[in-house]
Order: sequence, then C-alpha cells, then structure tokens
Amino acid sequence: MSPDTVTMKGNPLELEGNPVNVGDAAPEFRAVANDLSVVSPLQKYRGNVLALVAVPSLDTSVCDLESRRFNQEAARLGGQARIVVISTDLPFAQKRWCGAAEATNLETLSDHRDAEFGRQYGVLLKGLRLLARSIFVVDRNGTIAYKQIVPEVTHEPNYDEVLDAIRKLS
Repeated sequence: MSPDTVTMKGNPLELEGNPVNVGDAAPEFRAVANDLSVVSPLQKYRGNVLALVAVPSLDTSVCDLESRRFNQEAARLGGQARIVVISTDLPFAQKRWCGAAEATNLETLSDHRDAEFGRQYGVLLKGLRLLARSIFVVDRNGTIAYKQIVPEVTHEPNYDEVLDAIRKLS
C-alpha cells in the first residue's frame, strides 16, 4: 500500500492534501471550536508541546475510545503538553461528546468548514470528507517531532509511541 492511502475495514482509501513529515514546520490551520469561534491551535499553544489527534468521528466507538484515552492521558501529563482532538464532526456534536465523556483535559476542534487541517496535513479521506486516524506531535518550536497515520482507520493508534514522543519533548 502506498503512503498516501489507508484502509477502512480493509478497503483502500486515498489521502488528500499535502503530507507532512517529521522535521517539517507544522502547517498553521484554522478550525472551529465548540463555541463556534475560529481557532488557530499552533498560535494558541505556541511554546507548548502540542498533540494534534485526528479522528474520523467522535460518534464512532474507536474514536470515542481513543479520545477518552487521550483525555485521561492529558490529565496524567499534568500540563506537559496540550492535546487537541480534530474531526469533521460539527462543533455541536463535539460539545455534546465532551459533556458526555467528561472530557475536560483536551480540546476538540472541528475541521468541517474547510477541511483545512485535513488538507494541510495530508490526512483528508478522499470522497468521504473525514480525517484519517492520525497523530502529529509538534514541539515547542513548531516543528513536527512525531507522526503516526494509523494504516487501518478502524484500529486504535499506538498510544505508547505517542506518549513517549510527548514525554521526550516535555
């Protein structure tokens, strides 16, 4: 399988956008917060270690499980890093999920409006307008220090690798 594809239940899906790699400057993007404000996370969290966690939809079991896990891990990190979960879910759905999951240690942002994150990071699923399950850890200088694109969208990421990358930068 080529690096610009992933699978969903074994079916190949092409990724759209500009792939980024470790060592690249993290591309700035805008997304919509739960209060409908437009946020630029790299500006907002400049000087912090930032984990950008992309999920297809918080309304699926794997995305829910993954996001809940990162909410728990964010609490354990004690401010060493900021975790932002990004999906193309509407901000209303993200806000509802945050309340139901009691997710107070991470931020959710919606890429529904322009799919700017998906395109800037090369993780937009062509034809579906969903994001591939992926994680980018950005260091304090705005450089991508870690990248994980989960090959099968229905699988969870390697949490240990992500958390190790965050701790090394903190």
